[in-house]
Amino acid sequence: MQFTLTLVNTADGLPEGLEEKAAAFVSVCGGEPIGAALAGPLLDLHFTHPTGDLKPEVHAAEWRVDYALQSTATREKKLLVSDMEMTLVQNEFLDDIAELTGIGEQVKAITARAMNGEIDFAGSLRARLELLKGQPASVLEEAWKGMKLMPGAKTLFATLKAQGVRTIIVSGGFTIFTSRVREILGADHDSANRIGIADGRLTGCPIEPILGREAKQALLESTAAEMGIDLAETLAVGDGANDLPMLLRAGLGVAYHAKPSVAAAARCRVEYSDLTALLAFAGVPYALWATSES
Repeated sequence: MQFTLTLVNTADGLPEGLEEKAAAFVSVCGGEPIGAALAGPLLDLHFTHPTGDLKPEVHAAEWRVDYALQSTATREKKLLVSDMEMTLVQNEFLDDIAELTGIGEQVKAITARAMNGEIDFAGSLRARLELLKGQPASVLEEAWKGMKLMPGAKTLFATLKAQGVRTIIVSGGFTIFTSRVREILGADHDSANRIGIADGRLTGCPIEPILGREAKQALLESTAAEMGIDLAETLAVGDGANDLPMLLRAGLGVAYHAKPSVAAAARCRVEYSDLTALLAFAGVPYALWATSES
């Protein structure tokens, strides 16, 4: 069978002699290198192997590169499902809202436990919103003013769109934010929770049902079925525990600068690069990457 080992570091570039080191590693593991492509911050090494059961994580850490190991036949992806907060944007909006209302530490503590998988996401969402009950709804707009995209987000979505890849943003956060990020990035669809508002104030409750980890996985599966594609042709990315089911279900699930428990469980993780590493993993040639992040 033919496999592709992709090595990428969009922050610092690739170390000298990486192609030779990677080829030697594959050979020691019983593989037969059949070709390589080096461009910009990424290296693709194509090889044959009976099972593809290589474990490059130790060497990847030594080389300071992010990596993905995939069957060459299904490397190119047709669907991206992405988490939003701390994945596409540098914000946890509920934490930001709490900070603006003076209860930041209380809410952040609950958020951290939920994202690490220590407590149930739905319960944590209800608990955090209860602490915000009665706050003016205008605090949502104040929080939005602090929105910052993750490096590489615009390039990722612009390039995937040009390649005909369908893109979906799915979040345990709120539609008031996901809909705006969708418009900025040009994603095809967004799905998130809805926050209760009455008489210009937060009710302290989400509008049921709550979109959590099971819903994220279900959206990945249903969209792939609707498109008539195999799950092997899907890509998912996220950072928190509620992303893990969809990361494990996708053809390639990427833990992006993720919480330790998520990074440890995911089959692929990004630690050195920005979001454009996903383009390398999805088989988009470097020459076709969009270049503007403005």
